[in-house]
Amino acid sequence: MHTVLITGGTGMVGTSLTQLLLSKGYQVIVLTRQPRVSNVPNLTYAVWDIDKGYIDPSAIHNADTIVHLAGAGVADKRWSKKRKQEIVDSRVLSGALLVKYLTENSHQVKTVVAASAIGWYGPDTAQSLINGFVETDPVDGAYLGATCKSWEESVKPIEALGIRLVTLRIGIVLNKKGGALAEFIKPAQFGMATIFGNGKQMVSWIHHHDLCKMMIHGIETALLKGYIMRFLLIQ
Repeated sequence: MHTVLITGGTGMVGTSLTQLLLSKGYQVIVLTRQPRVSNVPNLTYAVWDIDKGYIDPSAIHNADTIVHLAGAGVADKRWSKKRKQEIVDSRVLSGALLVKYLTENSHQVKTVVAASAIGWYGPDTAQSLINGFVETDPVDGAYLGATCKSWEESVKPIEALGIRLVTLRIGIVLNKKGGALAEFIKPAQFGMATIFGNGKQMVSWIHHHDLCKMMIHGIETALLKGYIMRFLLIQ
């Protein structure tokens, strides 16, 4: 049975991905900061501690694929200097920890599917509004672009280990149960609607079910590697 190890597996996207993987017959291991006991067939939990540089070695040893989703929510709190550093560190340090364990421990991992974001590209330009962005476009120099660059670089050494690396640059993930959509809906309860900026710019988004299917496509398609950008646009 193919075993998928998920970081960030208790979050909104990770939970959806776990359910879909289990429905397709995969074994799933979810890394968590606190010990948990599962009563769901084919689902187990393993402990990791990014601050202490620890991952349960058996989790790495038993995995065939790793899906790396860990990272503090970008929109969850105000961007104080401390919070911005937390957003970066939660992604970069966790990626570096995976690389360390894959380098130093025996394992059978063949594929890593890693999350990144379309913050890489920055705001729309006159050219992008005509032709869109592509995966080879340079990184934007602002905070989100720099964060994505560090995020992706933290897992890049995985390729040198002979492991297939698929990096997904993801737009805003929509799910009625949480995330950005839940925040968008809140004002509507008071008869108000919110917009971004002047309301005329594009908003890049993807439904969480479609994102999970993309990740499974990344797991199952052996010829797929590198950077993948997919989202829907609403104007």
